[in-house]
Amino acid sequence: MRVEVIVLICYFIGMVGMGLYWNRRAKNSEDYMIGGRSMGPLVTALTLQTTAMSGFMFMGGPSEAYLVGYFAIFYAVGDAGGGLINVSLLGRRMRRLSQLLDAISPIEYLEKRYESVPVKVIACIIAVIGLACYVLAQFLATGKTLVSLFGFPLSYGLIIGCTVILIYTFIGGYFAVAWTDVIQGFIMIGAVLALLVLCLIDTGGFTGLNTKLAAIDPTYLSIWGRGNQYEGAWGVIAGAVLVYLIGYMGLPHCVNKHMAMENPKTAKKTVVYATIWTQLFCFSPYLLGLCGVVLLSDLQDPEMVIPTLAGKMFPGVVSGIVLTAIMSAIMSTVAALLLLIGTIVSIDFYKRWLRPDASDKQVVLISKSTIIITGIIGITVAILNPPGVFNLVVDTFSFMACAFLPSYVCAVWWKKANGTGSVVSMIVGGATVQIWSLLDLDVVTGMHQFFAGIILSWIAMIIGSRFGKPTSREMEDLIDRAKGKKANVSIKVQLASSKHLSTENKAISQFVFRNRCEMLPGLNND
Repeated sequence: MRVEVIVLICYFIGMVGMGLYWNRRAKNSEDYMIGGRSMGPLVTALTLQTTAMSGFMFMGGPSEAYLVGYFAIFYAVGDAGGGLINVSLLGRRMRRLSQLLDAISPIEYLEKRYESVPVKVIACIIAVIGLACYVLAQFLATGKTLVSLFGFPLSYGLIIGCTVILIYTFIGGYFAVAWTDVIQGFIMIGAVLALLVLCLIDTGGFTGLNTKLAAIDPTYLSIWGRGNQYEGAWGVIAGAVLVYLIGYMGLPHCVNKHMAMENPKTAKKTVVYATIWTQLFCFSPYLLGLCGVVLLSDLQDPEMVIPTLAGKMFPGVVSGIVLTAIMSAIMSTVAALLLLIGTIVSIDFYKRWLRPDASDKQVVLISKSTIIITGIIGITVAILNPPGVFNLVVDTFSFMACAFLPSYVCAVWWKKANGTGSVVSMIVGGATVQIWSLLDLDVVTGMHQFFAGIILSWIAMIIGSRFGKPTSREMEDLIDRAKGKKANVSIKVQLASSKHLSTENKAISQFVFRNRCEMLPGLNND
């Protein structure tokens, strides 16, 4: 058996072991879905960033650089600042507001914040479709990685790799996902930096790399892309930067991490850890794609740049570690996606609509069943009709980000944003991205699909919020509390918040509040 195979098998066993270990910590649905809101800054930073990066950074990103040259670095520029923007703008406030609203799902959070059932329905539909497509992209990356290692058909690679992911996500829930992300984060950054150093040495450093790229095709060095295909298209460049710079704030599986933080103060240290990690990691895969142009002139599949370079540059054991890093990126994202899909189906569909009185045990069972079903469907689609990883990720990322970003940002920053604005914004943002992609309007208009989608989505939020039911006074008070201001909160909300107090305090507060409601006329309707 090849050494690389042994390394990867040991890694798989370790991940399943983590799932079994953390299974004992998940006592209820809140533990299983958001880790009991107990994640510290390092864990939050690494689970946020590894989930955000995904297999795209090891396959889609390098492939784009291999095909279009330095233009691809614009995506890396946005990625490098995405974690900082996301945690800084949303982290602390969303953590506070989600607990005040007693929300454990990012979709449930939107419904309660905007006090609107239509918000929940539209958000559920967009989230499930978007997350499922994202899962499909990661499954494809999983299969391709294992094909490069074992040399057997894509279907075998998909089934083996995805089964491991399903097992440890199914067993351990958020605890397993978060702590495996920590391990995976260190593996990812160590492997990609080591590979980049060796490749740059082989190409003669950055000077040698650029000289050799220019000799192959001078337009590889152009900001307009190889062949100057995006010349003058500043809207495309703006979209390439912004899609990852601000787009993470619109991804349910990323903002979900804010809700799992130990406390709002965790956000400060999380920003530091996340920023350090992204600066070290985000540019490397794209630079490796450029190295691949020089070192792998006969490469058949551009998405295999990093696996092929790893086999070329490293001996068996180290090559296996690099392939493990690719699997780490994929597995961290897939696990988070599957867990969130399970959360949405169990909390936002099953418990909200079908069984409002469902027990924690039943909710977790539905969540786990959804994870398995989604995994089986994803593997089947990936085998029957596999699309490209880069296009699928960028399209799906843009679709969800344009649909959700204004709603998540306005939830804590603009009290006048209401349910009508949120619904219109989600529909307009998501639809714009799909129309732009289907009709190739980026070529016609010179504007990236994300750039067009996010502009129209924001306009829709601002205009839509001028109509419909305004934000209630009670919700405005909660938003003030999420900002750190003092505010008057109704008895009903205090009762919901008391869930997170100790057992003794919870019992006392509920007794006092209920007696006040009975003694004072009118309070029962607050």
